[in-house]
Amino acid sequence: MFSINAILTTSLILFSVIDIIGSLPVILDMKQKGVRIHPVTSTIAAGVMMIAFLFFGTAILGLFGLKVSSFALAGSLIIFFIGLEMVLGIRFFRDNEEKGATGSIVPVAFPILAGAGTLTTVISLRASFSIPNIIMAILINLVLIYMVLRSTGWIERKMPAPVKSTLRKIFGILLIAIAVQMFQSNW
Repeated sequence: MFSINAILTTSLILFSVIDIIGSLPVILDMKQKGVRIHPVTSTIAAGVMMIAFLFFGTAILGLFGLKVSSFALAGSLIIFFIGLEMVLGIRFFRDNEEKGATGSIVPVAFPILAGAGTLTTVISLRASFSIPNIIMAILINLVLIYMVLRSTGWIERKMPAPVKSTLRKIFGILLIAIAVQMFQSNW
């Protein structure tokens, strides 16, 4: 049932696709702009989406008459706008104080953490690994996600402002390039 080798393999695959470390400049940039991010909410929301897609991903998309490629296109547009925010300083995702909205679910949980790439990877892992091993890998990654999100305040205080600014621009351009590539490959 459980295989340490399978759990490690699926954990590493998910870790590379989720890329929480690579997403850190995006998350720090959002926090700097005043977007509230709750680590528990983001982690749970991302986990629920991954588990839901593990069991019902194809059916969920099929219920709405969507292809995985359409789902990936929608995710690519959100990533594109996040990249524009970082490079140009334009703010698309706003915290709505009146309704209590935050950036915890959109855009952090989806599409940054559990985006189209992560969710389609979860679906495809079923072809090679057992569900209990995939669930364990998801849980391991959720612990890592929570630890990184919980540490963003400390990381932000330790990182000099010029480094944050430079990283924000570089990762913004990279996000735009990733979004364009996702768009082209799913068009």
